[in-house]
Amino acid sequence: MILVEANVLARPTDAALVERYSRGDAEPLFFRPVRAAVAAYEQRLHAPRTHEQVSLELRRLVGQPPSDFDNRVHADRALQQFNAEDPAYAVQFNAKRIGELIRAVEQRGARVLLFELPYSGPIEGSRYAAITREIIHAAFPDSNRWLSIKVNRGELRWADGVHLDERSAVIVTQALEHALALARGAK
Repeated sequence: MILVEANVLARPTDAALVERYSRGDAEPLFFRPVRAAVAAYEQRLHAPRTHEQVSLELRRLVGQPPSDFDNRVHADRALQQFNAEDPAYAVQFNAKRIGELIRAVEQRGARVLLFELPYSGPIEGSRYAAITREIIHAAFPDSNRWLSIKVNRGELRWADGVHLDERSAVIVTQALEHALALARGAK
């Protein structure tokens, strides 16, 4: 199963990143033993937390009240940028390319679902978000293609109007996991 975050499709492809991870010889063999030794050393110094420890920490984090951090300066700046940008050309180009990639990977047995992470209210109503949403939903109108993330938006906070704070990211991740479980069942 492949998930595609649809509300960021106005960003251009990072050709250098794609090239780096598309080559089979991206890493010289010489460094692999060194990297393995460093990883083993770090693992010994900082043993990973158990599943129970992680679950307890996540429950503690979600159990806290939403942040009251005043992010207006950052959110206002983000809103100005989102209202100034016209993402239409990039989104149309990327929607076409995503459609091609979806067809290719689904022919090989994968299932592709699109989803939208929630923005803050003002950003959700921005020109950028509206144009992106309109184009991407027109390109992929089948509701079965979309993963619906159901969260209480009143519980969410954004560090800058766009990026979720830590607590909100956990809440959205849990909602995403729930939606995925439902999608797997409806397969």
